[in-house]
Amino acid sequence: MTGIVKRFPGVVALRGVDLEVEPGEVHCLLGQNGAGKSTLIKVLAGVHQPDEGRITWNGTEVRLSHPQAAMDLGIATIYQELDLVEGLTVAENIFLGHERARYGFSQRRAAARETADLLRRLGHSEISPTAEVGSLSAAGQQIVSMARALSRDARLIVMDEPSAVLDAGEVQRLFGVIRDLTAEGVAVVYISHRLEEIRAIGDRVTVLKDGGTVTTGLPAKETPTAEVIRLMTGRSIEYVFPPRPGVPPGEPLLEVEGLSRAGEFADVDFSVRPGEVVGFAGLVGAGRSEILETVFGARKADRGTVRVGGKALRPGSVDAAVAAGIGLCPEERKSQALLLGDSVATNISLASLTRFAKGGVLDGRGMRRASADIARSVDVRPPDIGREMRTLSGGNQQKVVLARWLLRDCRVLLLDEPTRGVDVGARSEIYGLIRTLADRGVAVVVVSSEIEEVLGLSDRVLVIGDGAVLAEAASGELDERGVLDIVMRGDAA
Repeated sequence: MTGIVKRFPGVVALRGVDLEVEPGEVHCLLGQNGAGKSTLIKVLAGVHQPDEGRITWNGTEVRLSHPQAAMDLGIATIYQELDLVEGLTVAENIFLGHERARYGFSQRRAAARETADLLRRLGHSEISPTAEVGSLSAAGQQIVSMARALSRDARLIVMDEPSAVLDAGEVQRLFGVIRDLTAEGVAVVYISHRLEEIRAIGDRVTVLKDGGTVTTGLPAKETPTAEVIRLMTGRSIEYVFPPRPGVPPGEPLLEVEGLSRAGEFADVDFSVRPGEVVGFAGLVGAGRSEILETVFGARKADRGTVRVGGKALRPGSVDAAVAAGIGLCPEERKSQALLLGDSVATNISLASLTRFAKGGVLDGRGMRRASADIARSVDVRPPDIGREMRTLSGGNQQKVVLARWLLRDCRVLLLDEPTRGVDVGARSEIYGLIRTLADRGVAVVVVSSEIEEVLGLSDRVLVIGDGAVLAEAASGELDERGVLDIVMRGDAA
């Protein structure tokens, strides 16, 4: 890709970007949210057509006028926001667009066999080819998306944040698959905000900033992480978490007792004081997200009690949870938390609309003024509350979700993967926001697949495994190895 320029109304997303990928290499594409990575890979995938520049494939200039043109060449893309059809089976999703057929008749058994082989190759033979994709976890859906790319015999696979919803073991299996692919001459473009992965799997690095190429062809394993951060952000950022003042005194604000939901978790007990950050550590699929969603009322518990300020909440009622002062930032912000086609102001004010309703009429001006004040306080960029939500970077979308609950003055905030897909600069800002909320007396619960993040943010840590609380300790009493030991043993002994 040479001199790629892409303009959208009011913005230049790419400013002459260069990217060269060789057969059999893992080329890491890095940059902060909004740097142009997503636009660039959509140009490569044929979703967007460049306004200037050229794309050369195997020495021949090509025009990727639509996604099928890219796929026909052997370019497959695994997007961060997965483009799967939830109502179809795993096998149907994997072969969608290149169905297995003979004499015009669908060969479902053949597709199922090939699907099983692909899933086995990815180390996930437990996923059934006939299962509906909508019934799978976020991690399971990511595996299906990877299998779909492998099914096309691609020569270049673009992976956008492929490890974001995977646990440590699944990431290692993914790396094994990538190494097998590159040994066969397949090229991989790998995008991740987890910089430690770049050194582990990458060969060369290209860094984008503000829609332009900062550097390209940088050796991944020899370049210090601090230098990569400097190139991405234009400044040095230390990997430090905000200081923790320690577990605050006082009675719990949030109390969860005996919370159970069949097949997901059982007899979960925990409490959070005002101003305390409690972290949930554990592997993907351990039940952490399900516990948060049940506390929030998005799922109904079979038994158990959730109390806020000593008052029990009605089970399975989001309205009751919000009225009691609970807010949730879910794992999948785009599908579960945001109205992507609406404005920033609308998204921020969603949980506070009754505050701006007078006599059944919405005070739009007051709503926009309050939303602008909150957006400014969390530094949403660009500072335009009329902007369509889908145009914001991942980090700024996450800030909008946080701003929603700030405007609501929530007392308890549940954060599920708060920095998933967020760049290193925005990540440090979100850490600061979480600590600021705690300092104001908000009780915070954080779920993260990054154990270092849980330990760094939290005053107290619960280790979750197989839907149960396996251990509880002050964050300073645990390290990453200790957490994994507990998870693998299945108890705290």
